[in-house]
Amino acid sequence: MSSIFTRIINGEIPGRFVWRDSECVAFMDIQPISRGHLLVVPRQETDRWHDLPPQTAAHLFAVAHKIAAALDQLSERSRVGLMIAGFDVPHTHIHLMPADSMAQFDPKNADKNARPEDLDAMARKIRDALRALGHGANVPED
Repeated sequence: MSSIFTRIINGEIPGRFVWRDSECVAFMDIQPISRGHLLVVPRQETDRWHDLPPQTAAHLFAVAHKIAAALDQLSERSRVGLMIAGFDVPHTHIHLMPADSMAQFDPKNADKNARPEDLDAMARKIRDALRALGHGANVPED
């Protein structure tokens, strides 16, 4: 059975995408730990990140790097953190989260009632920031 992320990538479940290319996508986390929290996910369904082909892992980090620059412009937090946990969904994914401390990375801080319109607005801002940084070729239309 396909992971929930594969179902989002394939359009079976809606997602708020900020990046799409031939190897990966990035979309908003529906239970964000902080404003701007999103996931960078390979199209290839691989449970453990270290089982990814090295070139795919490198590509995920290159995309995360570009998106983090956009998030950094939009956020008032001191950093954009990156985390690979690998326990909640058996499909590799990188969390990008604006934060001021490690304590904020706790999943207990997730907003389980995030408003769809807030997620849509943030996705739009991230797409606009990515375009302004020159990455528009991989940014989906609103």
